[in-house]
Amino acid sequence: MGALSTTSSAYIVAGTHSGVGKTTVTLTLLRALAAKGLSVQPFKLGPDFIDTAYHGEITGRPSINLDLWMMGTDNVKNSFERFSDTSDAALIEAMGALYDGEDGTERGSAAFIAKLLDIPVILVIDIWGMTRSAVPLLQGFRSFDANLRFAGFVMNRAGSARHAKMVQDSLPEHLQAMCLGYILHSDELSIPERHLGLVTPDENVVGANARLAALDSGRAGLTIDHLLPVQGGKPRSSQRPSTAAADKVRIAIARDQAFSFYYFENLALLEEAGAELCPFSPVSDRFLPADVSGVYIGGGYPESFAAKLASNLPLIKQLRQLTDQALPVYAECGGFMYLGRSLTLFDGTTKPMVGVFPIDIVMDPKHLAIRYVSVRTTVASALGPAGTLARGQEFHQSRIAHGSASAGLYDVTTSSGEQFEHGMLCGGVAGSYVHLHFASNPAIPQNFVRSCLTWSRGFS
Repeated sequence: MGALSTTSSAYIVAGTHSGVGKTTVTLTLLRALAAKGLSVQPFKLGPDFIDTAYHGEITGRPSINLDLWMMGTDNVKNSFERFSDTSDAALIEAMGALYDGEDGTERGSAAFIAKLLDIPVILVIDIWGMTRSAVPLLQGFRSFDANLRFAGFVMNRAGSARHAKMVQDSLPEHLQAMCLGYILHSDELSIPERHLGLVTPDENVVGANARLAALDSGRAGLTIDHLLPVQGGKPRSSQRPSTAAADKVRIAIARDQAFSFYYFENLALLEEAGAELCPFSPVSDRFLPADVSGVYIGGGYPESFAAKLASNLPLIKQLRQLTDQALPVYAECGGFMYLGRSLTLFDGTTKPMVGVFPIDIVMDPKHLAIRYVSVRTTVASALGPAGTLARGQEFHQSRIAHGSASAGLYDVTTSSGEQFEHGMLCGGVAGSYVHLHFASNPAIPQNFVRSCLTWSRGFS
């Protein structure tokens, strides 16, 4: 299998089991590589939005999701090659355990992706409460698949430097040579959790500078010299042809503490289709950016900022007026909730929302939807003609209490084969709980930009 990486160094960080500390190790390695003056491109396997935000904070480059189910093998390879092309090194944070894939198979696992991209694995082991038992653990993971390459391993959650040395000294010589060092067990390196995952960087009470300082302390036990690029050369550009300036259209995109869940590739595909993305905050901005011809409201945690969202009446009024004029709007998950009539919080209080969709949303700790889905549009919309296909995922802890979300947007099939109708189309506004990955159908961002351009010409 030929190497796909166009960087000098590319690795996938995987673990012996879920919860082993892949995120901690990935963030620490990213910080260590960046501290060497390298341009490091981060990636994340799977659909997670929050880990990618922490990756970007460290590297200054947007982290790219690589999801086999949503994207397919060709798009995973193409995205990895495209976004790593201008970096000195690339680091992929895996999901789950190294060999665990779909339905107990290898497909989609970190090992599968490592072989697909022909890059080696950095294995994370948790050595808390362990010394010599690390030997059979490492030998078993190394020998399980002869076609998988390993760059080394990191000992996470070491009780002390002495403890890490005891573990390393217990290893046979060939395993000692693969040790990339250790990271001490430290509460300062942990990221607080909330419902549905980690706290986002914007909401983390520990500031960015303090987080970086903790990572600097954590990387002291790592030895990464042989991970560094060994080839020189000027980075190459893989930019795709841009749309002529005359065809550009301004699209407002919600980007603040409440709405931060976007696949970066979605944004890149919109820009390539001719969009000028104009950030705005539904929490604090009283109006949309000037001269926009469309709106994209992604996912996030609107429930955590419901009072502020509800009190921003000038923006709500403007959104209602523009949607009455059939402004193209695409909303997913948190954005879908925001455009409903009301949002009832975990404590039972209810806040009014924008009111574009005739639905009332309730946060419900007993209702958890986590699933991959494929969708087929049942009607023409800003996303494309009826019959437009795409893939995405759902991840939410809320439900529709009043109204129905089967108002004619998607026929949905889950990865397990369940089928149902979902999504709403109200005028030019399309919304649902589904986070679409535009790489599954690049015609969607092109259609959306085209719809925005048509609307702007009708109101110019």
